[in-house]
Amino acid sequence: MDDSLPRPLIKNIAFFGDANIPEQDPVYKDAYEVAKVLGAHRYTIVNGGGPGVMNAATQGAEAGGGETLSVTFKPKNAPGFEGRYIGNITDKEIKTTNYIDRMFKLLEHADMFIIFKGGSGTISEFGTAWVLAKIYYGHHKPFILYGAYWAEIIEVIKKYLNIDRQELDVFEIVTRREDVLPTIEKFEKKMQEIKLEDGKK
Repeated sequence: MDDSLPRPLIKNIAFFGDANIPEQDPVYKDAYEVAKVLGAHRYTIVNGGGPGVMNAATQGAEAGGGETLSVTFKPKNAPGFEGRYIGNITDKEIKTTNYIDRMFKLLEHADMFIIFKGGSGTISEFGTAWVLAKIYYGHHKPFILYGAYWAEIIEVIKKYLNIDRQELDVFEIVTRREDVLPTIEKFEKKMQEIKLEDGKK
């Protein structure tokens, strides 16, 4: 490794999205292919250890030769919830005791996030990632909203809620697999510039 180069600020990338999609679903395929490319570029892929997008992330990362990390839990009072999927085997697993702990561990162990189509669980992850990015703006963890439909969702949020400029600056909407890596590299450059400016103060 070239010591003259700055240490990457983005290494671990968490995948959020629907647990109930089959392998033939386009969202599953997108998550798999994106994870495969990122794995090949030596990013560690983080997910909740469940099925659907989470499993696609693990399988894709492994196909690309990348490392994987899961944060799981086995719910006692929520039998319908996917806490862990037997087929999603990662290089490292962090076990938690409840949903909230699991979600915050996922956020903690990632440097940025890619959010695919999902349901209420994905909404909770998206909202938490977004508010943390606002609170820690300048030292925040950026995220990608993957899919063309996110543009309409964000427009509705902007129309009816109080969203400021900084909140719109912490994420990018990406609609094509091939645009994910360049977007991550753009985030990396931006964060390195912020770090450099902080070092001058």
